[in-house]
Amino acid sequence: MSYLSDPVLTVLLCTLAYLAGSVLFALPVCRAWQLPDPRALGSGNPGATNVYRTGGWPPAAMTLFLDAAKGWLPVWLAHQADLTILSQAMVALCAVTGHMIPLFYRFKGGKGVATALGAGLALAPVTTLMLAAIWALVMWRWRISALASIVAIVSGPIISALIEPDTLPLFGLLAILIVVRHRNNLIRMAQGREPGF
Repeated sequence: MSYLSDPVLTVLLCTLAYLAGSVLFALPVCRAWQLPDPRALGSGNPGATNVYRTGGWPPAAMTLFLDAAKGWLPVWLAHQADLTILSQAMVALCAVTGHMIPLFYRFKGGKGVATALGAGLALAPVTTLMLAAIWALVMWRWRISALASIVAIVSGPIISALIEPDTLPLFGLLAILIVVRHRNNLIRMAQGREPGF
């Protein structure tokens, strides 16, 4: 049995996923709410957390939803096309990579957490919901979004190995990518300078 059930469709959906991921929804959402460019304030990250710091919950929730949706939709399409788990995982990674190194913004993007959330819900919903619960617990206890994201995504390979083992490679790669994207946050946390809520 081929690992890629339809290589042409897989490549097409990977390309579409990367292009969708390359749309940083924090920017149009901030323009719609007449907020400053999130890349120029706070952590400089074009994501829901930074949008919250500048505009509160409504624009942050919209950013989170749209960034998650652009990860969920391509993977859902791959699932509907009956592509293999490997193909779906490749589509998911392309969506997250698009958010991190977006074609439309000179390859300077965000951390990829919300997009990974959406992609994970489409591919491995049980694992992803457990990671979301871990994120919420850490966030409730320490009120630091970056810490919650790192703890949750590092838990991903362990939980997926136990619950949805076919998706272990995806969560392993996501953990590496997202931790690397949070390297500056890790430095600030070590120095006690990471902003909380």
